Amino acid sequence: MKMNRWVCIALAIAVAPCFAEKDAPYKDASLPVEKRVEDLLGRMTLEEKVAQMRIFHANKGIESGKDGEMVLSEYVIKRMEYGIAGIKNAGEPDLPVQAAKLTNELQKYIIEKSRLDIPAMFICEAYNGVDAHGNTRFMRPMNMAATWNVDLVNRIWSVTGREARLRGFHMCHSPESDIMRDPRFGRMSEAFSEDTWLTTEMVVAAVTGVQGGYDGTGVNSTHIGAVAKHFAGYGQVQGGRNFASIQISERDLIDQIFPPFKAAVQRGHAFGIMASHGDLNGVASHANPWLLTEVLRKQWGFKGYVVSDSNDIARLHDFMKVAESHEAAAEMSLKAGMDIDLYSDLAFVHLTKMAKADPSLIPYIDRSVRNVLRTKFKLGLFENPYTNVEETKKEVRSAASQAVALDADLESVILLENKKNTLPLGEVKTVALLGPLVYKDTQKFFEQVTGDAVTYISSKGFDITNRRRGKPELLPRDEAKIAALVEKAKKADVAVLFLGGDEFTSKEAYFNAGYGDRESIDPLGPQDELVERVKALGKPVVVVLKHRRTLSINVISEQADAILDCWDLSEFGDLAVAKILFGKASPSGKLPVTVPRSIGQHPFEYSQKEINFKKDYLFQKEGPLYPFGHGLSYGTFNYSEPKLSTKEMAKDGTLTVSVEVSNVGNVTAKEVVQLYVKDLIGSVTRPDKELKGFDKIELQPGETKTVEFTITPEMLTFTGLEMKPVLEAGDYEVMVGTSSADYQKASFKLK
Repeated sequence: MKMNRWVCIALAIAVAPCFAEKDAPYKDASLPVEKRVEDLLGRMTLEEKVAQMRIFHANKGIESGKDGEMVLSEYVIKRMEYGIAGIKNAGEPDLPVQAAKLTNELQKYIIEKSRLDIPAMFICEAYNGVDAHGNTRFMRPMNMAATWNVDLVNRIWSVTGREARLRGFHMCHSPESDIMRDPRFGRMSEAFSEDTWLTTEMVVAAVTGVQGGYDGTGVNSTHIGAVAKHFAGYGQVQGGRNFASIQISERDLIDQIFPPFKAAVQRGHAFGIMASHGDLNGVASHANPWLLTEVLRKQWGFKGYVVSDSNDIARLHDFMKVAESHEAAAEMSLKAGMDIDLYSDLAFVHLTKMAKADPSLIPYIDRSVRNVLRTKFKLGLFENPYTNVEETKKEVRSAASQAVALDADLESVILLENKKNTLPLGEVKTVALLGPLVYKDTQKFFEQVTGDAVTYISSKGFDITNRRRGKPELLPRDEAKIAALVEKAKKADVAVLFLGGDEFTSKEAYFNAGYGDRESIDPLGPQDELVERVKALGKPVVVVLKHRRTLSINVISEQADAILDCWDLSEFGDLAVAKILFGKASPSGKLPVTVPRSIGQHPFEYSQKEINFKKDYLFQKEGPLYPFGHGLSYGTFNYSEPKLSTKEMAKDGTLTVSVEVSNVGNVTAKEVVQLYVKDLIGSVTRPDKELKGFDKIELQPGETKTVEFTITPEMLTFTGLEMKPVLEAGDYEVMVGTSSADYQKASFKLK
């Protein structure tokens, strides 16, 4: 698109006269939403209905001009001729205030050009806060799960929802609600955990946070709607390769993959669901009526809209090869339960002519448009389509929002190793901050914590890749750069090595534009060598791991005196690291995934079937490098034996598990108390153990708290031999402790 084809649209532009009745029932906010939907639907032409089933990206030609005025391309003007369901990332490159002005102007243009005054939804991404210029940047979802703090995660997403609304957004294509068990997959850190229970609790916290409360009332004014994705099984792509097929047994799909999505719908009341790129046991997710209609709507009662992933309806023909044509792809997905076509000009664009030729499609179109209009009414867009720019100025990136980001960082950092109590650092005069993950503001943050008491030697030394966006390449080993880092380490009392991976070593593999998945999860480049050579100096070595996928850090684990596992922290990440290293805060994060010794151990999630643990591999130490739920502290915690309220639980009853946890150390610290349950005998093979509860508590030195968990029949229910939910009598074990591998047991019988 050439700039001379762009057209400037000012607010003062003359617009077509409004044909909507001022007193039409759909404009009456006092009426029930369903009545408003039916009234508006009955007034719409077929062209207007199909327009409400499409979303395009703002990069097609929506931007702020040099004087701040809205600039639209001819494509965009044509695309909005009959209205539009929504627009993705409008104002994304702008600072929040300018973005708010742009989206206000854009919304005014859309409403005034609409025959029926139908507003548009503006949509963003929200992996680590609002994915747009100038907003508070939070940690990634995997970090959020590492906090094991549901209330804190809810606060993160509440800030995200509020900041999104204040720059003009109404929906976000987040949170990622699948479980992630294959670190070869470049999108690993976009999700929360390998575990079904932990992921479910985090997803509910995210959805209710971004939507402004558990009742969802915030979405009509202060917050935005959530779109849980990718439904379903997207994290289980074969080989960890984006767009690959997905093979999951129906039992595992129901018991392990579905629960976070079901909770997003039934507990979180998510406004939207995005379908998965992949197939599901051979059936393309975008054309799967069992998945999108039978399960999602009939079984779970979902009332929101289902949106495609990028261009995926057309790809039923182009890529999945299950449709003879783009028109056939549109019909297949429409009948299966798809409501909105994201981006494509090849699929739902055909529905108008298709429905005129075949009126039997109109009821399906009406069904989808109802879901879109219902969402817009619930978002309050007909009454409150614009953003208060003065509020944008006050609230976006406020001090309170930034404080939430730092608090979350502090709670997510995981202390993997602390040999001989290397941390927190005591009286040290010179500290070397070295390695490829040292940032330009790393030293500044450290100096903010220690002041003039510590002198720093800081050097990145080398990059891991050439940082090419599409297909990055590893840089060759440079002896001079490695040797220079070792020389700097010689001058320090302690060497802090910032290692792991950057945004180019783990990322989304786009359809045509790039790669992001890996066949190995070993640290890249000369990072292991750097650890060994600095360790040989005889000085304490602390490793700060930054990464977006689980890494098999065998050499680092062996050589380092202490390891802080940081994943991908917020913009204040290195400030949190400095605070923890110098004892201003005690680490309290716990692993949301298992850390393997090698990718060859895959699958390695802790909750596999018990029979999977019978034998390990030749020539390799048994078990993972670090177990799920692991994380050390500067506090020292003692657990009592777990007590059960009864030794026999009725099928319609409950059972209470209680344990006393004491901090016998000398610093205030937080601990995550974890509950696991094991079904000893089942009619089908059962997991070795499953997380069924957790509670993060803070204890002063010498303080003891009693933590209680309630076991319900729902926790013990699984999919039985006949593929129906069953609750089986028999013996069960409960395990309460500090990780999936460090706990105490108690037993009970289900009558």
